[in-house]
Amino acid sequence: MPDKDYFSHETAIIDEGCMVGKGTKIWHFSHIMPGCRIGDRCNIGQNVVISSDVVIGNNVKIQNNVSLYTGVICEDDVFLGPSMVFTNVINPRSAVIRRDQYMTTRVCKGASIGANATIVCGHDIGEYAFIGAGAVVTKEVLPYALVVGNPARQIGWVSNCGHRLVFDKDQSAACPECKERYLLENGHVKKL
Repeated sequence: MPDKDYFSHETAIIDEGCMVGKGTKIWHFSHIMPGCRIGDRCNIGQNVVISSDVVIGNNVKIQNNVSLYTGVICEDDVFLGPSMVFTNVINPRSAVIRRDQYMTTRVCKGASIGANATIVCGHDIGEYAFIGAGAVVTKEVLPYALVVGNPARQIGWVSNCGHRLVFDKDQSAACPECKERYLLENGHVKKL
């Protein structure tokens, strides 16, 4: 392989025809398949599979034992926790070929998905949303939403920093870490 500007452990398999960005690190026993695109400064843990045509933005952290199947798109600054799961077919059967029915799942900028969570295909995860460990997502998740449980349900809102937001009587809240302000309006949160 020609000179590369990313790191891959000697046990990782990087197939021809994939794009890997500058400064990305790919660790033990991971498999990067043809046609996928991985951005700059990503960290891909051990035993990760990134299937054909998956798109990964910049600065994405993928922890150990995660498989990203065709149809998954992760925007910049996404965090995927250990052993979390994506699906890409809504009704899989071993004896029925459904490669032409893969569904798209978009994980938007800054979102975090906790360890052992499951994301059922076709449901987008909004910007800076936070999916709790072990949650099973069966519907769209709004930007800044905090969801937990099986099936996942929204229990609150989080800041860009990942802290729970507490809204006052004016539906305004501040992140306890960075002090940025947020407004809750018509069931949606926006950063001011």
